[in-house]
Amino acid sequence: MQAGTDLKDRAEKAITKSAMYGEDFDLNEFEIGTRDVPLTEDLEDLDTDFKQTLLNVGILPDEKERSGSFLMLDNAVSHSAMKDPDVELMSLHEAMEKHDWLEDYSWKLVSVDADKYTAKSYLENANGYFIRAPAGKKSSMPVQTCLVMGHKDATQTVHNILIVEEDAQLDVITGCTAKKGVERAMHLGISEIYVKKGGVLNFTMIHNWAEDIGVRPRTAIHLEEGATFVNNYILLKPVRSIQSYPTAILAGEGAFARFHTIAVAHPGSELDLGSRVLFNAPNTKAELVSRTITTGGKITARGEMVANALHSKGHLECHGLVLSNKGTQRAIPILEANVDDVELSHEAAVGRIAKDQVEYLMARGLSEEDSVGMIVRGFLDVGITGLPEELAEDIDKTIAQIGKDAI
Repeated sequence: MQAGTDLKDRAEKAITKSAMYGEDFDLNEFEIGTRDVPLTEDLEDLDTDFKQTLLNVGILPDEKERSGSFLMLDNAVSHSAMKDPDVELMSLHEAMEKHDWLEDYSWKLVSVDADKYTAKSYLENANGYFIRAPAGKKSSMPVQTCLVMGHKDATQTVHNILIVEEDAQLDVITGCTAKKGVERAMHLGISEIYVKKGGVLNFTMIHNWAEDIGVRPRTAIHLEEGATFVNNYILLKPVRSIQSYPTAILAGEGAFARFHTIAVAHPGSELDLGSRVLFNAPNTKAELVSRTITTGGKITARGEMVANALHSKGHLECHGLVLSNKGTQRAIPILEANVDDVELSHEAAVGRIAKDQVEYLMARGLSEEDSVGMIVRGFLDVGITGLPEELAEDIDKTIAQIGKDAI
């Protein structure tokens, strides 16, 4: 009980402090989204618009190529189903009641008083999903989760915990989006991810929001000896503001993390994206690859590597395209070595599409629009695989429109 009281005090102080300095969004302008929605037994029973919303973030309503599904609408669980007996999937609140030991994983990687968004999520007792791959088990198909904003001017508070036990392997596709007509809202998402010795987690996140939605995910990943974490992040549609800076803690020897980020900042969007890796054990490795485009919005692409142990090896690649005179691109690579015998490197480049590249493709029969689209598509290709066909088609359409607007 004392621990809970201390966390509450810290969270309340964080809220008070942020109010004093007027930081960022005013959460008082948003109501807490509903905690009561009808349960959906079958995602195929949702209306056509809702199902298309899910498809646009990689969520398959038929669930045929998924081992399990979880849908959260505002602050209520709408659907939860698991077909693979080797994986646990349920709401975090349900999991906390079922597993006493889960207290040891909750609010341990993300601090309740990191900022007012983490504090708000804690004080609202945020629910979310719990996923666990037991030791030695390998999921045959991805688990899909979806967090949906269902009402205008609402705040969605989410707290997720994922655990991949020793030598287990898990693939997760998660989509974050808003229902049709929900243009203004706030999404606060806390995710604490644990990958145990020899475990592997492939985690793909697709964001598809709306023009006046604020998004504040706070994520940390703890990797033990020989563990692997691969993170893919995709954002191609307009949004008002996103801050995302997941931190991977390589705590065990031989741990490996890779982050892929592709994002487009449309007019009116402000994106602050990146990833951070702490090399806290010897012989650990990491790769951070970022591809960002501005068509008129502001984007800051960050990448940070901190080597605290011998034989750390990491590479950071941060490339940005500017396709509008009204857009802003900032690349901020940070490398820090606190011991000798480490190898950290970075590449950072910001600029426009080279005219000679377009002319080269046009000389081979492509139109200017198709040439620019091909260059943009190649620029954004960082090796993300396994996306549903419907999502891949939507991405192609978005890229084609970006190419058209860039001419």
